[in-house]
This record gives sequence, structure tokens and C-alpha cells, in this order.
Amino acid sequence: MTTALLDGQYAVITGAASKRGLGLATARLFAKHGATIAILDLDQDAAKAAAAELGKNHIGMACNVIDHDGVRQMMDALIQKWGRVDILVNNAGITQPLKIMDISAKNYEDVLDVNLRGTLYCSQAVIPTMRENKSGSIVNMSSVSAQRGGGIFGGPHYSAAKAGVLGLTKAMARELAPDNIRVNAICPGFIATDITAGKLTNDMQSSINAGIPMGRPGTADEVAGCALFLASDLSAYVTGSEVDVNGGSLIH
Repeated sequence: MTTALLDGQYAVITGAASKRGLGLATARLFAKHGATIAILDLDQDAAKAAAAELGKNHIGMACNVIDHDGVRQMMDALIQKWGRVDILVNNAGITQPLKIMDISAKNYEDVLDVNLRGTLYCSQAVIPTMRENKSGSIVNMSSVSAQRGGGIFGGPHYSAAKAGVLGLTKAMARELAPDNIRVNAICPGFIATDITAGKLTNDMQSSINAGIPMGRPGTADEVAGCALFLASDLSAYVTGSEVDVNGGSLIH
């Protein structure tokens, strides 16, 4: 294997228990590159099982990213155990395939809360330890939906939430740069995950593929590779960026 890019580093990845999801693919790759991982997810059993799959030193914990105090306690416990957190991947998110007139107040709150407020709360909980160490990398998961005004499954409120993640990423990057904390966003295009599995007819899949210059959906591992780049020193001078992982979907 090539040099481990995250040797001795401690990484927290939210929403990472889903078997075919972006979070777990990222956790596997980070662990392979020497990081110790905490997988946070609403489902404690799934989080623990995912962590056990990575190896004995990794941790799985139940966490609701919109519970401000709960997030703070969870991160504090990890920092007490590890001494610091070097990397945070804000991957937890939800989507709803609704049209503009069908979005209720609760729909709006749910989607904005998990995708955007959760990203803020988790970041706030690790920034003090990163500032103390004058080092850190935060990777936020946005979406092609933020850039093109909707994707395959996300409604307008999902586009708004993921666009908010881009604004938050850039503002955080600007404020935290003097402390050597880098903040970047990934904008995946159409990726084959559990969220999309079994929900597309062959015709729908063909139509989607036709709009992607590379002619196929992406994989969770391909998004994880970008997260590894942004988390590691390979991207030491990259902050405030949004990286497209979409097979060329946004080429104009």
C-alpha cells in the first residue's frame, strides 16, 4: 500500500452507519490510511457494527446532529478519550422528493435542520480543540442539487439546505484560516447509494446517465477519495473550496 495519508489522526464522521452510504465508504478509506474513526449515527447499533467492521480501535456512537447539547457532550467525550479531533466529515443528511408547493413547515425544518444546522453544531463542537492544536480539516457534504437547483430526489428545500452548506463552508473557511483549520465542501452528483437503490426504472437510469458526460453514476468510494484528499495534507493549501464529484454533470 502507498503511504498512509492520515496516520495517527482522529476523525469523526457523521451519518456514517449506512452500509452503502458515503459516510461508511469514507470511514473505511480513512481507516485504511491510518486514522482512528468515530462513526456517529442516529442508529447506535448500526454505528457500533460499522465501527467494529473497521477494527478494534474505532468507535460507534448514537448521535442526533441537531441536538446541540448532545453533540457537544459526544465530541467532548471523544476529545477526552483521544486528546483531540483532527478531522470532521459532516456527512449526516436527509432528503425529500417534494415539489415546491408540497413543502410543509415540518418538511422544511427537518431537511434544513439535519443538513445545515447539524453541520454547524458538529463543527462548533470540534473547532475549540482544532484551534488549540492550530490544525484541523472539516469536510462538509453539499450536493450538485445546490448548484443546479435540484437533483434526482431532493426537493427545493434540499437544494436550499445544501446551498446553505456551501455558504457556511466558505464563511467558516474564511474565519478559521488564521488558526490553520481548513473547511471545504464536496458536491456529489448522482451516486449509487442506499438512498437511490431500487427507486429508479431502467428508463429513468438511462435518462440520468445520458446527462452525465462519463455516462454512469458515481460510487461512494469515489466520493470518499475526494474526502481523503480534503482531509489530508495533500490539500494543505485548499480551503473554502467546493469540489465537484459528478462525472462532469456541471460542465457548461
